[in-house]
Amino acid sequence: MASPPTSQFAAPRIDARALLGLYDPADATDWAPIRAAQMNAGSQLALFMLGANLIGAALVVMIFAQAAPLWQIAGWSVLLGVVATAVAVRRLASRHRTASDASLSDVRDTFIDGIALGAVWSVAPLLFGTDSDHGALLGLYSVLAVLMASAAVAMAALPLATLLFLGIVGGATTASFIVMGLESVAATTTLFTVLLMIGCFARGRALVVIRAGEIALAERDETVSLLLRETEQENNADWLWEIDAQRRVVRASPRFARSIGVDPNSINGRGFLEILAGPTWEAGNFAGGLRDLAGKLKAREAFRDLLLPVYVDGEERWWEMSASPRIAEDRGFIGFRGVGSDVTERRASADKITRMARYDTLTGLPNRLLIHESLGHAMAEAEKWGSRCGFMMIDLDRFKAVNDTLGHPVGDRLLGRVSERLKLLMTDNEMIGRLGGDEFAVVIRDASDSTAIEQLARTIITSLSEPYDVDQYTLYIGASVGVAVGPRDGRTPEMLIRSADLALYRSKDAGGGTFHAYEPHLHLQAEERRVLEIALRGALDKNELHLVYQPVVDAGTGLLTGFEALLRWTHPELGPISPGKFVPLAEDARLIVPIGEWVLRTACDEAVRWSSDVRVAVNVSAEQLHDPGYVTVVAQALAQSGLPANRLELEVTESVFMREGTNATRTLERLLDLGIRLSLDDFGTGYSSLGYLSRTRFSTIKIDRSFVQGASKGVKEALAIIRAVVALAQSLGMATTAEGVETEDEHLMVQQLGCTKVQGFYFGRPLPVAEARALAVDPASTARAA
Repeated sequence: MASPPTSQFAAPRIDARALLGLYDPADATDWAPIRAAQMNAGSQLALFMLGANLIGAALVVMIFAQAAPLWQIAGWSVLLGVVATAVAVRRLASRHRTASDASLSDVRDTFIDGIALGAVWSVAPLLFGTDSDHGALLGLYSVLAVLMASAAVAMAALPLATLLFLGIVGGATTASFIVMGLESVAATTTLFTVLLMIGCFARGRALVVIRAGEIALAERDETVSLLLRETEQENNADWLWEIDAQRRVVRASPRFARSIGVDPNSINGRGFLEILAGPTWEAGNFAGGLRDLAGKLKAREAFRDLLLPVYVDGEERWWEMSASPRIAEDRGFIGFRGVGSDVTERRASADKITRMARYDTLTGLPNRLLIHESLGHAMAEAEKWGSRCGFMMIDLDRFKAVNDTLGHPVGDRLLGRVSERLKLLMTDNEMIGRLGGDEFAVVIRDASDSTAIEQLARTIITSLSEPYDVDQYTLYIGASVGVAVGPRDGRTPEMLIRSADLALYRSKDAGGGTFHAYEPHLHLQAEERRVLEIALRGALDKNELHLVYQPVVDAGTGLLTGFEALLRWTHPELGPISPGKFVPLAEDARLIVPIGEWVLRTACDEAVRWSSDVRVAVNVSAEQLHDPGYVTVVAQALAQSGLPANRLELEVTESVFMREGTNATRTLERLLDLGIRLSLDDFGTGYSSLGYLSRTRFSTIKIDRSFVQGASKGVKEALAIIRAVVALAQSLGMATTAEGVETEDEHLMVQQLGCTKVQGFYFGRPLPVAEARALAVDPASTARAA
């Protein structure tokens, strides 16, 4: 297997048309700051080029003062001065507007400057040069050669304007030589012009590459710093402090004094709490953290990582304090000695990561986690005040048809339009969020007015049913809504969500485009689940279950590295049943343990037939890890099949860490001791805690397809998350697998971002046993089976 790239920020490919400002490339590169750098480079040398043009014009006037009519030479020089000044003014005027970001038109419109200057300068060889003596000609063409060379070097950052200028002036000069019958000199002039144009383009491209590299490095530093805080010593963030028994500062370190904005020579002897309180001391309006600190000092108790806000030069900063009391044998308690750190940036980074974990990257709406938290808070408030809260689930009708016929990119853009409409319908009493896929939810804080809830449901259905213009398509979808009111329909968030879900299914069964409130006798969905559960209990014995295998390939070489074993169920009467339907049912019915054991044994028995360097990955549910005998099951599967442990990879999701008081973590450690590999699946879509990454020896982090799809469309948040996950994985010695890669462009993108493995329809759909075996026996052959 090829070693992973050293950096996930590969240099962008500079397209010639993009460099000239002729179009915006559809890649992940942000061209706005690059074009700003082009415009700024041009404006910095605007006065230089103005001076060069005026000096060149003056020299031409001197050369032809006696040879050309006065009105011609005077008119030409005035025209040149006006044009050159206008170009310089245009460049300088755009300096502030394009300081940080410039548009495609800003760079493209510079062609006017090149054409205007080139046209005026082309008059000189065509009008004055053809009838002049050799001395005048030599002087003219010397001026033109120096001017063209200066433009090629100084204005290379704006290659479109410069190339037009060089082409026009060089063409006019060549034409004048041809008119005079000097074909060899004309050829030399043409060669000179072409070389200048090549050099100008190469220099302009080099400048853009350098700027693009600087931008990529800046993005890397910003993203990685969210997850990997630089050492406090490098940041000079630590300082020591010491107080006496009267809480006065003694032997203050200069760094502490500078951190609080006080003169180091005057800080000793001042009250410690007074210094920390700053402007709030006189008013007595202390922060809670400062009160906690005062309590610890008064009680003479050691404390650690106490967080409190301080004000330095009018700016709020956050400090983390730790200290222990000092006890002298002869005098008893003599004060405190401790250490402090400025954690303002770390706190801001943590807040940003928390937001990334709680908001949907595609729509910007609250995700499932934040919806659940908000519903829990609303239910607590309703119970406190004896009122009611509500929960509304929204499912889009006919959305799957859009995805199937027009593709996921159009579907994703449609979801963005849906979210925009939903946000416009919300008031301060409601919060809209996206549960996932085409499902949205509304948390209603005060649901006392049932008429208002019904009206909101109708308004949502009406609004979402209006046509959408996405790309060149006019799309028609609808919406079904299910409503539940707490605590009547559920006393916990989970129960209320389930009640709303049952009501939603009733709306879907009614044909969609309507809403239903939960009623106790809603059992349509429950009956379906009951029938499926009975059938599922006999599916193993009746050989109705089978496995398919989806290829996983090396991102750099495209070679096969393994397969992910995926479970399928085909019922003789009901036909193929979606894993999304029967896998959750198996978990709820406690059937996942025996089914999971069958999957594991079957996958191991098959994988042992493959090439020795091809691994098999098996999904493991939380219920299996909570089974005390699961480690034994894995050991027996390996021993009975003869599959080496290092060829088995178990995939777990973040949900296995969410239960408190379980043995999941210990089970994973015991599994690792067998020699198998662990993979963390769907990272970033759920709770995304960094703690368990450091506590568990994962070999791979799998990046969910939603982030890959978002990044392929240039969504900055999705790009930032992928870069952050790759950086985190590299720092912890883990590989990264990008899921859901469906196109070559997505493959190249995740490869450039640093992902080491990829999986998706671009390389192969889930394959039957025979096809997977044929591919696994010869892994050096192409892995793409789509």
